[in-house]
Parts: sequence; C-alpha cells; structure tokens
Amino acid sequence: MANPEHLALLRAGAVIWTEWRKKNPQVEPDLSAANLSGYNLRGANLQGVNLSRVDLTNALLVRANLSGADLSSANLYKANLIEANLSAANFSVANLSGAILTQADLSYANLIGSDLSYANLKDAAIADANLIGTDLRSANLRGADLGCAKLCRANLCFANLMEANLIAADLARANLYEAEVIGAYLYKTDLHKANLSYAHFGGAYLSKANLSEADLSKANLRWTNLNGANLAGANLRGANLRGAKIRGANFSRVNLQETIMPD
Repeated sequence: MANPEHLALLRAGAVIWTEWRKKNPQVEPDLSAANLSGYNLRGANLQGVNLSRVDLTNALLVRANLSGADLSSANLYKANLIEANLSAANFSVANLSGAILTQADLSYANLIGSDLSYANLKDAAIADANLIGTDLRSANLRGADLGCAKLCRANLCFANLMEANLIAADLARANLYEAEVIGAYLYKTDLHKANLSYAHFGGAYLSKANLSEADLSKANLRWTNLNGANLAGANLRGANLRGAKIRGANFSRVNLQETIMPD
C-alpha cells in the first residue's frame, strides 16, 4: 500500500512534491495501489517510484518522468502520456488500453502481458522494449521505433504500423491479421510462424526477414522488397506480390496457389 506521507506530498501539488524529491533523492517513494484517477500529474517527477497496482485512469501525465518506475498491474486506461519518459519502466500486466502515448519514450520498458489495445503510440520510441504477449490490437503505431523490440506472440491484428521501424524486431508467432504495415522497415525482422494474413505490406522493406512458415494468405505485398528473405514453408495462397523484389529469396515449400507473382 502507498506510504501515507508520500501520498500526501503528491496530493499537495507539483511544487511541494518536486521540492521534496530534490531534497530527498535517497528516498524511493511508494505510491502503490493509490487512487490517482483523473489526477493532473503533468511534468511530474515520478522517476523510480513504486506505482504498482495504482489507478491512473484518465490521469494527465503529459511529459511526466516515469523512467524506471514500477507500474506493474497499474490501471492507465485512457491516461494521457504524451511525450512522457517511460524508459525502462515496468508495465507488466498493466492496463494501457486507449492510452495516449504519442512521442513517448518506452525504450527498454517491460510491457509483458500488458493491454495496449486501441492505444495511440504514434511516433513513440519503443526500441528494445519487451512486449512479449502484449495486446496491441487496433493500436496506432504509425512511425513508431520498434527496432529490436521483443514482440513474439503479441497481438497486433488491425494495428497501424505504417512507416514503423521494426528492424531486427522479434515478431515470431505474432498476430498481424489485417494490420497496416505499409512502408514499414522490417529488415532482418523475425516473423517465423506469424499470422500475416490479409495484412497490407505495400512498399514495406522486408529484405532478409525471416518469414518461414508464416501465414501470408491474401496478404498485400505489392512493391515490397523481399530480397534475401526466408519464406520457406510459408503460406502465400492468394497473396499479391506484383512489383515485389524477390532476388535471393527462399521460396522452398511455399504455397503459391492463386498467388500473384512479380512480372
């Protein structure tokens, strides 16, 4: 439970809280399980704070510093985290559904099993973050940096990944059903056994990507760069590869029924 003194200082306002933190840098504030629903914490210094199981529903956290904070099992439903510093924070099993995280820094954050469905992560920095098993259904990740992120078994169906950086990301067994991946960068990305059916990859860069045993049925791969990609055992039934570059790609054991191949 939250330390009553720490909670009282936070509720006293940003000025008092900031001054107290400056004077007591050795103290690790404990706000766990506190009800901060709807609170205005814009720009607040919450670095390293224990916020596990806290209720931050609809809270205002624009440009707040939450780097290294523990937000495991926290409720951040529809919270406003625009440009917030969330680097290396722990969001395991947290509820971030519908949260606004545009241009937020989530690099190296732990988001294992968290709910980010319908969240707005446009232009967010999520490189090297752990999103194993995370629910990103219908999330907006347009222009986000997910380089080297761990996304295996993540749910990205209907997500917007247009122009996102997914270079060397781990998307093995991830679900990208009908996702928008137009113009995204997936160089050396691992998509082994991923569900990519009906996804839109128009103009995406998939050079040297691992698409072995992936389901690409009915996927739109027009004008994609698949040079050197591994498609061994993939299902490309009904996929559209018109204009795609496939030099050096591995098509062994691929299902090409009704597939539209490059001219």
